[in-house]
Amino acid sequence: MLQEENKKQNKRQNPLWFLGAALTFILAQGKWLFSLLKFSKFGGALISMAITIWAYAIIYPWSFAIGFVILILIHELGHVFAAKRKGLPVSAPMFIPFLGALINMKRHPRDAVTEAYVAMGGPVLGTAGAVVVFGLAYYFQSPLLYSLAYVGFFLNLINLLPIHPLDGGRIATAVSRWLWLVGLIGGLYLIIFYLRSPIFFIIWALFAYDLYKKYVKRKKHIAERFVTASFLVPAGPLVAQGYFIPGPEHKRELPFVTYSDLEGTQYVRVIWEGLDFQGTIPLMNQGIIHRTHVTRLEHLHKEDGFHLMIHCQVDYEPHENDRYYDVPAASRWRFGLGYLGLACFLILMMMLVHDLGGIPQSR
Repeated sequence: MLQEENKKQNKRQNPLWFLGAALTFILAQGKWLFSLLKFSKFGGALISMAITIWAYAIIYPWSFAIGFVILILIHELGHVFAAKRKGLPVSAPMFIPFLGALINMKRHPRDAVTEAYVAMGGPVLGTAGAVVVFGLAYYFQSPLLYSLAYVGFFLNLINLLPIHPLDGGRIATAVSRWLWLVGLIGGLYLIIFYLRSPIFFIIWALFAYDLYKKYVKRKKHIAERFVTASFLVPAGPLVAQGYFIPGPEHKRELPFVTYSDLEGTQYVRVIWEGLDFQGTIPLMNQGIIHRTHVTRLEHLHKEDGFHLMIHCQVDYEPHENDRYYDVPAASRWRFGLGYLGLACFLILMMMLVHDLGGIPQSR
């Protein structure tokens, strides 16, 4: 009897048992819960947050997993609040187990100062959250809270590495892009000898390749890009009016006009006067248009008549806005001192937590 009770107790301590119990509860509640998550603005964030908590709970205690994910949430909310203050629409945070979380910016910053401001919001609010946890740990003398405070300070400190797409790499755009070189060399040293994390090494490698493309490969060769789009055009009226309809292999260049909206997205409007057709194609980046042309035509017979599927392509050269990095000297000093001060504060707090909470130093 005692052995059976011990088995039940061990089973309940297994995180997989909790997951099964949670899934059973969800299924028992019926479709209304799924509908709530589906239509709620934060449904995806809540689901990803729950999955991330469960993933960390496989390795760490549940209490630590929940506290750690909450600290990540506070960090991401700092980005959200900063973006909102700058008038940038953003999505709710999405969590990725063992990688952290991210927000999707629906409109990119127009200058380096705005980018740095949004990036700074995460570590600032994240640090404030870790300070609150540290205060609670000191008041209650809780080893769990000391551990969470230490991890919170470390999380925000590591995000200050001047490596894109970490926050420090984005803050560097408003301080000095030479900090990227510091991140390239010093970041690799820290990753190899201290962090020893394959994930951070992948981030560093992608960052190094991006710098290579931007500052080395770009000088040798400016790659031309293209974007394609297809348009369905009713052709029955054209045939009735005696228009000549080209064959499927027909190719031709098209005249165009280009313009940008208030959000900075560039559009290309292609024109085929012979078919009385106009189509608008958005570009992924601002660029210089080289040509627009038809690559293929499809003749389609549908229930509502004869149609043409016009396949178009826009060839363009991406244009990097050099004024993006024009930052006033006062802003450079402000972000630079804030960046350095926050990093030093986080290091000091980690040392203090280590002394008070007995957190072992990594080797």
